[in-house]
Amino acid sequence: MDPPLQALIAATSSFVLVTLLFALLLLLCRLRRPPKTLTPQTQSSPPIADESAMFHTSLLRISMSNLVSATRNFSPDAIIGDGAFGFVYRAILPAASAASAVAVKRLDPDAAYHGHREFLAEVETLGQIHHPNLVRILGYCSSGRDRLLIYEYADHGSLDHHLHSSPGDEGPVVDLPWALRARIVRGVASGLAFLHDECKPCIIHRDIKASNILLDANLEARVADFGLARLVEPTRSHVSTQVAGTMGYMPPEYRDGGMVATFKADVYSFGVLLFEVASGRRPDLPVRVDGRGDVGMVGWARGLVEGDRHVEVLDPGLVVGEEVLEMVRGYLSVAHVCTSEVPRDRPSMMEVVGLLSEI
Repeated sequence: MDPPLQALIAATSSFVLVTLLFALLLLLCRLRRPPKTLTPQTQSSPPIADESAMFHTSLLRISMSNLVSATRNFSPDAIIGDGAFGFVYRAILPAASAASAVAVKRLDPDAAYHGHREFLAEVETLGQIHHPNLVRILGYCSSGRDRLLIYEYADHGSLDHHLHSSPGDEGPVVDLPWALRARIVRGVASGLAFLHDECKPCIIHRDIKASNILLDANLEARVADFGLARLVEPTRSHVSTQVAGTMGYMPPEYRDGGMVATFKADVYSFGVLLFEVASGRRPDLPVRVDGRGDVGMVGWARGLVEGDRHVEVLDPGLVVGEEVLEMVRGYLSVAHVCTSEVPRDRPSMMEVVGLLSEI
């Protein structure tokens, strides 16, 4: 064999041998390396049922079986309210004492996106804040497609029930004299001012209405239902979002296609609530006015205030003495400025608290 050919074969053999040895060494190193594990940051998003890690640690995670038992399998007889995304039940948890009732909101599984968003909104907001005029969330349940929220129980139900109950409606109705009505709205104002000015980040409620104001055993107001709430950084005055709220309570800028949630929208809704509490009229129902036909409740009330006819706004069932008429005028003047057409003309909720405290 030619010497050059021998040299070529030897060189090729040496290269192949070295390559094989290197590959074998690399394989051994890979086999001895511990298996790589994914960190939480690189894992895909967890299923909804595992999102409890993001919630406030003080909240209880309650099993579905306990809630089924506590609500008698979600009996219609246990329903104490309903909202856009589900029913609210009165329940007594097995581990609680007989006197410890709770309210359980079961979000509609068929409202998958909106129900889940409401679930997160309520847990993320109410789970971290405490104020005597805000309803307190105690725990939650996330089981399969079911999302449930557990709140402290409000003994006297909603303000809407006591303002607008008709004969035959279930549940006792509390008499609402003027002094109690004024105290209730001051409590609502205090709770809203806390959300707007003292929470970090601040919170826009977006659905202030009589059915979302609960009354506790002492008839103190508790603002409830934070399913539409939005968090806002302190340096901002609004957050872009879809229009939300309840007919009759939504501000006029929403009619013009406004796509932002603002603190001043909450102020407008609160002003509507003031007129509703004073008049006993629903804001989504028109008022018949001689010579003008049907007029919206807010427009009707504002017109009377502007004409210095404050007393005509009042609920006919209210007995108001001469000594409180000046208080009524001050109260309705606050309602009037809160429902100004132009958002910048409305006061802040902290200013509203000050105005009401001076009456």
